[in-house]
Amino acid sequence: MKILVTGAAGFIGGYVVDELLERGHEVVGLDNFSKYGPVQHSYDAHPRYRLVEGDARDAELLAELLSDCEHFIAGAAMIGGISYFHTYAYDLLATNERIITASCDAAIRAHRDGQLRKVTYLSSSMVFESATEWPSREGQQLEIPPPHSSYGFQKLAVEYFARAAHEQYGLPFTVVRPFNCVGVGERRALGDVEIASGNVTLAMSHVVPDLVQKVLKGQDPLHTLGSGDQVRCYTYGGDLARGIATAVEHPAALNEDFNLSTSRSTTVLELAQAIWQKVKAPEVPLRLVHDPPFEHDVQRRVPATEKAKQMLGFEALTSLDEMLDEVIPWIRSAIAAGTI
Repeated sequence: MKILVTGAAGFIGGYVVDELLERGHEVVGLDNFSKYGPVQHSYDAHPRYRLVEGDARDAELLAELLSDCEHFIAGAAMIGGISYFHTYAYDLLATNERIITASCDAAIRAHRDGQLRKVTYLSSSMVFESATEWPSREGQQLEIPPPHSSYGFQKLAVEYFARAAHEQYGLPFTVVRPFNCVGVGERRALGDVEIASGNVTLAMSHVVPDLVQKVLKGQDPLHTLGSGDQVRCYTYGGDLARGIATAVEHPAALNEDFNLSTSRSTTVLELAQAIWQKVKAPEVPLRLVHDPPFEHDVQRRVPATEKAKQMLGFEALTSLDEMLDEVIPWIRSAIAAGTI
């Protein structure tokens, strides 16, 4: 199939494009390089890949690119770590609303006039930000209070856009919710604001690269946000890409929504301990300092994963140990190169 992927140069987008090419699809990638600037990927010269530099808020450009595509993965968005949510609270909401509006407008046209069969929308685990019971199952996002963060609220709006476009225009959809992606390729964003964390200054990033950087840079005691009891399900980018590609292809995914995640939960303290032991000698004790948390630092984010397993045959099986064995050397090299 020919598939348009917006946000193709992003963190998850890079894994998705690679997976689609491995499966034999033709891929058109769209990105304006607003987060990282121009980046290089191993598949850039692949004969079935074409990268277009452009803005996902441009509905006419999207319609042109979709005119001969059978599928559309709507992945473009402003996205970052927890401090990013606070620094760009308005921009996240406004920009991402413009992106999803343009995406749906173009997709409705392409489905009506062209070959487009379905849109696969990338939502987020943050739609469950206000959950008080776990695991968070598909459908719970419609029963709990809306997310408090503008990012989580807008991702919930993405799901409403998907269902509304289907209800009024018959546009087929699948909604996927990645949980806490871990992998290589994330780097210092162009709009990053440096945040002090103890004696180490970091860019606005996610918890795994932040903790790895601090340990690699010799921080001792290690600073964490809040108590460290926050629970996450760290999921490998390659597993998420496999789940997204399966959701694109699988007939059972039509007009459905899926949590894509490992089923194993890990506290920040457990994560810090695992990173510390891999970087330091086993006899070096881990000492911690607990800094004040950010307002939207959700304490527990644990998904139900049975639906994706039963309907799509998808499971995220890469262990945290395996992820760290890949990520730590990559971050060490990125620190040396000054790209993170």
